[in-house]
Amino acid sequence: MRVGFIGLGAIGRPIAIRLAGQHDVVLWNRTAGPAAAVADATGARAVGSAREAAQGAEVVFTCLPNSPELEEVLAGADGLAAGLEQGSLLVDLTSGIPDRSRATAGRLLEQGVDFLDAPVSGGTAGAEAGTLTIMVGGSAEGFARAEPLLEAFGRRIVHVGPVGAGHALKAVHNALIAVHLAVLGEGLTALARVGVQPATALAVINAANGRSFVSEKLFPERVLTGSWPRTFRLALLEKDVGIARGLTEDLDLEAPVIRLVSDLLREGREALGDEVDHVEWIKLYEQRAGVELRG
Repeated sequence: MRVGFIGLGAIGRPIAIRLAGQHDVVLWNRTAGPAAAVADATGARAVGSAREAAQGAEVVFTCLPNSPELEEVLAGADGLAAGLEQGSLLVDLTSGIPDRSRATAGRLLEQGVDFLDAPVSGGTAGAEAGTLTIMVGGSAEGFARAEPLLEAFGRRIVHVGPVGAGHALKAVHNALIAVHLAVLGEGLTALARVGVQPATALAVINAANGRSFVSEKLFPERVLTGSWPRTFRLALLEKDVGIARGLTEDLDLEAPVIRLVSDLLREGREALGDEVDHVEWIKLYEQRAGVELRG
């Protein structure tokens, strides 16, 4: 199948490589270097515009930072929308904003293009291994068309509701990650101050009901080892939790925990910078407590 792919960042690149192993993939990236590199490595074809990437493609994937970037890529004479053909399908892997996704879907429907929001979870390792969790919003017909392609890089693929539902669920999911990071940062530094070894504390937590992916994987593999691979930027986690916050505010719902962790993430990003990994947020908790959790 002819497939267009746009957005070759940390997650998009391994996804595109996996798709190129099974399909005729045409690539475009906002900076040309990554597209050329993936094309050289896989036999996919890199082109000079988003419009060219979409021309002749039955399905086009986008994997961008947020909804405004998707809207920018869609616009203009050489934009993605200009190349999408009637009857084609756009699958947006971006962690975007639900109401803006619905607006995009409405505009594309006018030119006969179906739209799915299909954000992923599982990080770069999951993208490389093809084990991502994919939460899909959109029509049942669009989901049925996309699912065989999504199986190239996803292990658990769930149709969660109408357009925007995937982006809403991803934002809430990432708010949970942020809450777990914050609570463990606060709790383990306090325990270290009273003489409890972080590894001991985690062993107990992970054998009991307080465990989570953050306590079972991220803290043992990164915080305790002092290894800080940059797989997902803290700035992107802040963005996603901000989307969850916006969702609750748009619905006029009280969400004090999401609001608080959104504020804490902003403080962390401002203190540590835009390029740090999300788990490096724990360094700020260590600094404030005057302890180190490594070891």
